[in-house]
Amino acid sequence: MLETSARLLRLLSLLQAHREWSGADLADRLGVTPRTVRRDVDRLRELGYPVNASPGTGGGYQLGAGAELPPLLLDDDEAVAVAVGLRTAAGQGIEGIGETSVRALAKLEQVLPNRLRRRVGALNAFTVPMLRGPQPSAVDPAVLTELANLCRDSERLRFEYSDHGGAPSRRTVEPHRLVCSERRWYLVAWDLDRVDWRTFRVDRITPKPPHGPRFAPRTPPAEDLAAYVSKGVSTRAYATHAVVRLLAPLEEAAERISPSAGQLEADGPGACILRTGAASLDVMVIHVMMTGFDFEVLEPAELTEAIRTARDRLSRALLREAPRASPRTRDGAGRTPGTRSGSSAGQ
Repeated sequence: MLETSARLLRLLSLLQAHREWSGADLADRLGVTPRTVRRDVDRLRELGYPVNASPGTGGGYQLGAGAELPPLLLDDDEAVAVAVGLRTAAGQGIEGIGETSVRALAKLEQVLPNRLRRRVGALNAFTVPMLRGPQPSAVDPAVLTELANLCRDSERLRFEYSDHGGAPSRRTVEPHRLVCSERRWYLVAWDLDRVDWRTFRVDRITPKPPHGPRFAPRTPPAEDLAAYVSKGVSTRAYATHAVVRLLAPLEEAAERISPSAGQLEADGPGACILRTGAASLDVMVIHVMMTGFDFEVLEPAELTEAIRTARDRLSRALLREAPRASPRTRDGAGRTPGTRSGSSAGQ
């Protein structure tokens, strides 16, 4: 019985690790006959694992999706990776995922062997998340799942969208991909009303079913959709655009400048190019200064003039600084020079 149970677990592990196996390959891996493989597959089905079988010489066995979630087999590295993912999931801007992650992590740690429990425990005890900037608006995981399904099935999406000022609008799009940045989720989709590609913040999307019909996927607006979204949210969305050369290596600049704040590209070993946007030239000056790096303006020329104006304003502010009162020095007896002591003043 123990041998049979161990073989079933080994069979399940093989089915989970590879998309499709022939009966002969499974029999060879397990050291049994094809007939025993067929019996073991039937036992897995009785336990709730949906093992699909295709007949013929080119057929084989494949683990499919069922109505319920059966137990999963994870190797050591997979188990630790899942634990780390659950540990950090609460900081990814998905509403309600924090509590769910804690419950799942508790279940995982309960069945982990001691050697893995120590590794996960060390990660939990000695890891502190560092989240830069204000926390984003939470995304409803049900909405995220709904959008992902529509992207997968190439089905039109109808939704209400709130712009930056909160004004709502009704949209119908052909969803293509979800893009996750450091702080937000975005949907890249073809807008049927505007006849163009658009990027939408998922936390501002309220789906309005029914959706559909199905559509033929279009050629995406760029091969690198992450770079496309980065350019859209950091540059195209603003009235003023600029290109500056930062006198810092690309790796160092990327540690301070997120993809939502600008696009970076290397320009030699000690410099990089920043393409970014802002609401106005005055705001752009502050934005570039806040990077903390020395820089050179490449375009537009008006930005250089705005920097001169800011420099002059700061210089005048320094000139108008009120002089600080000098502290009065006292002699060794604690008296201010030029004044009498209390006793002589009364004479």
